[in-house]
Amino acid sequence: MIKQALLNLKINALNEMQQTALSAAKKSDVILLSPTGSGKTLGFLLPLLSLLDSTIPTVQVLILVPSRELALQIEQVFRTMGSGFKVNCCYGGHPVKTEVNNLSQPPAVLIGTPGRIAHHLRKGNFSTATIHTLILDEFDKSLEFGFQEEMTYIIRQLPSVKKRMLTSATKMKEIPDFTGMVKPAELDYLNSAASAPDIKQKMVISEAADKLDTLFALICKIGDQATLVFCNHREAVERISDLLWDRGLPHDIFHGGMEQEDRERALLKFRNGSHRLLITTDLASRGLDVPEIEHIVHYQLPHTEEAYLHRNGRTARMHAKGTSYLILNRDEKPDYLEELPETEELPENPVLPKPSPWATLYIAAGKKDKVNKMDIVGLLCKKGGLGKDDIGLIEVLDRSSYAAVKRNSIERAVQLIKAEKIKNRKVKIEISK
Repeated sequence: MIKQALLNLKINALNEMQQTALSAAKKSDVILLSPTGSGKTLGFLLPLLSLLDSTIPTVQVLILVPSRELALQIEQVFRTMGSGFKVNCCYGGHPVKTEVNNLSQPPAVLIGTPGRIAHHLRKGNFSTATIHTLILDEFDKSLEFGFQEEMTYIIRQLPSVKKRMLTSATKMKEIPDFTGMVKPAELDYLNSAASAPDIKQKMVISEAADKLDTLFALICKIGDQATLVFCNHREAVERISDLLWDRGLPHDIFHGGMEQEDRERALLKFRNGSHRLLITTDLASRGLDVPEIEHIVHYQLPHTEEAYLHRNGRTARMHAKGTSYLILNRDEKPDYLEELPETEELPENPVLPKPSPWATLYIAAGKKDKVNKMDIVGLLCKKGGLGKDDIGLIEVLDRSSYAAVKRNSIERAVQLIKAEKIKNRKVKIEISK
């Protein structure tokens, strides 16, 4: 089953950390310490394949995570594994009614943020009697977000847990008693050369008054490669975004003050290549499904070394390489850097990168309407006049779907299909704003 799951995930081999986690999970409780981007998700999902029982109709595994984006990411990975077991996730900003409907036919694997899972438990929306495995993913982040009370409450409601697994990207002085860990095996890969990302670090010198010009020139030099620009505050994200749009630089933003739907759409467009630039707060430094990011830009310096490492951990993931840029003034040197990295020279006359070849098509129907990826491919090819090479990443959500389509073909395709039906129903189809 594990072999088939890896085939479905298009993964040739597990790394050392994942292999060790798979072996350790068979014997005892596990604490898995490994950097962001090293593949911890597979380290705890693969062992589940031998623990799940198809004769049990109720929840068997509970996975608690600090953010809705991480919940959705884990759900997607588990679905792609193709185990045949039902999975659902619950999180704030998502209609409770939809989740209650999903829980009426309980999944084998339930993923959720502590606040929303605690809400469902208090309402009696699912039974905990058959939950034998508890996973606390990005546990350090959950504590940092203040979820200790909710996690304590939830774990007290789990009478049948036999196995616990806790993951963290930082080493903690002690593991709180409420986790219920019993003589856990600690797998520490935080300083492992095998899991250390291959990151080239550079700095760009800028006067404070010229910082935005410096960022613009740097992005122009980077070109059309996937780039995350980190700021310390959401106000800075919004301000920089406005100025970059004024200069004709397409991008998206991501921070905690945005509506959930807008956050999901921003990540989706970044994943499918419609936008190659995302301006964000540290909310994007962990637990997001945004693969293959070549460049990290620290527009504002993180306050701690830990935050710096987590930001950098978004690039050079799983055997890839990446570059991290610090924008500093002449007298600035972060305490957590022993020495300053090499200086990156910027062009005097920046040239805007070419626009992405992809744009995003929005379809107002999803999984709950029985729509799948093949339905969308069929519609775009048969009625929209597109070839397979004109279609990129397709993501089908509960009530909506998004497809990357070649920018030079998307307007004509929309004209051809906007009056067509999907699953015998006319739905809104348009270019996503």
